[in-house]
Amino acid sequence: MISGKARLAGILGWPVSHSKSPRLHNHWLALHGIDGAYVPLPVAPADLAAAVRLLPRLSFAGANVTVPHKEAVLDFVDIVEPLAARIGAVNTLTIDSDGRITGRNTDALGFLLNLKEVRPAPAAGPAVVLGAGGAARAACAALIQEGVPQIRLVNRSLDRARQLAVDLGGAIVPVEWSGREAALEGAALLVNSTSLGMTGQPPLEISLDRLPEDALVNDMVYAPLETPLLAAAKARGNPVADGIGMLLHQARPGFKAWFGVMPEVTPDIRAMMLAP
Repeated sequence: MISGKARLAGILGWPVSHSKSPRLHNHWLALHGIDGAYVPLPVAPADLAAAVRLLPRLSFAGANVTVPHKEAVLDFVDIVEPLAARIGAVNTLTIDSDGRITGRNTDALGFLLNLKEVRPAPAAGPAVVLGAGGAARAACAALIQEGVPQIRLVNRSLDRARQLAVDLGGAIVPVEWSGREAALEGAALLVNSTSLGMTGQPPLEISLDRLPEDALVNDMVYAPLETPLLAAAKARGNPVADGIGMLLHQARPGFKAWFGVMPEVTPDIRAMMLAP
């Protein structure tokens, strides 16, 4: 039951109708018997500042932030946590009793926990990350923190990859998109942080012939759950981590901040999220 005292949270995006976050958070609310609701908040880029500033006035406890707002929202929060500032992207907003909005990034944590479900120890060799947007920034920050010896950052805009390397430091080596297959040589981890291969998007064109067969392959895309990249990796024997685990794990800290309970990621939760 939702009462007039329900705690509110939601997700800001444009579009946002594809998001599975409302299903996840409302399931956790029901599971824990919490008086609350989590709603989709479709917000055009031009309206982002106004929407963020309205959240405290509408008594929201906070919100998630998804594409295309993860970087732009930094300009509209009162406090930015250090990790989010370093990454340059925010995916979680929390609002205190005085109405101050804090921007956090839990994507880095969700990314690592998802990988560790498949391979508990960090990658012993170089990592290859495709893309240089907000998700790639979170992945690179997490990998640097884990002590990965080298990150080969491959992006269609080399300048954007170079800027990410400057912003984050660490052993990031920018690589031109045409060199993406050569970059796989000797890698221990391959991460696709682009939208290529997502339903309705162009395919990710890459041969895995030069990737070691024991390298872990992760695709952050979760629609479809088994992308062509993951299918190709499985066919040649590589361990794989799909994108739904990152979504589940990054959601936990926000739920705890808004609703006071740290939820668990279980096989039942995963099955519920994958149901039609």
